[in-house]
Amino acid sequence: MTKVCFVDDELNIRRLVAYDLKQAGYDFILCENGKVAYELSKTNTFDVFIIDWMMPEMDGITLIKKLRDDHQTSLMIMLTAKSEEEDLIEAFEAGVDDYLTKPFSSRELLVRMKAHLSRLRSNTGSTLTHQSLHINLLSREVHYENKLIDLTKTEFDLLMMFIENKGIVLSRDQILNTIWGFEYDGDTRIVDVHVFKLRSKLEKTPIEIKSSRGIGYILDEVHES
Repeated sequence: MTKVCFVDDELNIRRLVAYDLKQAGYDFILCENGKVAYELSKTNTFDVFIIDWMMPEMDGITLIKKLRDDHQTSLMIMLTAKSEEEDLIEAFEAGVDDYLTKPFSSRELLVRMKAHLSRLRSNTGSTLTHQSLHINLLSREVHYENKLIDLTKTEFDLLMMFIENKGIVLSRDQILNTIWGFEYDGDTRIVDVHVFKLRSKLEKTPIEIKSSRGIGYILDEVHES
């Protein structure tokens, strides 16, 4: 059963989301702040973290950074009243996979979460090698020269989409619909932020994701020296 850690300092929101999580059949734990959630992460395994940004004790951004520093690969969704581009970039750079702006629909939250989890579980337990990258589809781990490249769930999904469409220009809308789903109502800046982060993590590998001006991105063949 999928286990969810929901973190929000507002009691009414915790109660609302708890009701919908229970109705949908999820196992879940509710936390009132990031500090409590972080301590629980040390003794529990969560498939999903849903995290509010502004909280006492430990805010959502700090929590996400600490979880990613601990090599947590769980799906992480940010809830926030912040909607400026700078806030969005800060959240994704911290390691979130998706975000919802408050006030939000708990139904939309669960739909997005389900879509992310469905893509995660559609992979088989096989491994593949591409341009000296060794990719385990079950553990979703990527190694290069025997070193782990620490990718978030969304970054891993992006990498696989580029590999599966090698040599083909993918538009931002194509990427948005495939990775975030047709239900996603945000703009394509989210694609640019995640591609930038993926590129930075792959910069020492033979993988090169190039921009196609005004369209999107393409994974070119890069020959190793």
